[in-house]
Amino acid sequence: MRIIVCVKQVPDTTEVKINPETNTLIREGVESIVNPFDLHAVEEALKIKENVGSGEVIAISMGPPQAKDALKETIAMGVDKAYLLSDTEFAGADTLATSYTLSMAIRKIADFDLIICGKQAIDGDTAQVGPGLAGHLDIPQIAYVRKIEKIDKTSVMVQRITEDGYEIIETPLPALLTVVKDINIPRLPTLRGKLISKKVEIPILTHHDIRTDSDRIG
Repeated sequence: MRIIVCVKQVPDTTEVKINPETNTLIREGVESIVNPFDLHAVEEALKIKENVGSGEVIAISMGPPQAKDALKETIAMGVDKAYLLSDTEFAGADTLATSYTLSMAIRKIADFDLIICGKQAIDGDTAQVGPGLAGHLDIPQIAYVRKIEKIDKTSVMVQRITEDGYEIIETPLPALLTVVKDINIPRLPTLRGKLISKKVEIPILTHHDIRTDSDRIG
């Protein structure tokens, strides 16, 4: 089973300040971290691989060159491969452009059985990229997943949070899930994982590599 996890590098919100004139985040000088919700997505992908007994977990991120650090953290956790989408043409992308760009990269990278995303990024809180990505790939998606009940080669059954509690839904694969923090506790990188992540080279894909429509990015 091949699982793709979408990861974003975000400012550490404990250190973020707001520009009073533009009402936007001041990112200069602020430490970057892996979006916390995405760490839960990585953990769940690794757990599925371990439970199935085989497979591959691939992390993908879109951002500036320093976003490699976020991907290296996922490698240290146990992810098999990672790819960074980085190009000046991607700068300023909104959620629609981001989900489109990710979809084009995923089409190029590999066939997949499952995509897992954190429910939202803490620097935007829109929760739109995951569902948008599923739309571009024309696959079913289930949002706000708090538990995976069962998964096999053809389908996945999950508990999904609702306004009234939760519901159990099953969908055929391939599919996309967005997960909440309740789903697991992310593992800490091992020493061996950290050593591996320091040596690994993260491939960078540009808009030329993934053949995006220039009118739909950035």
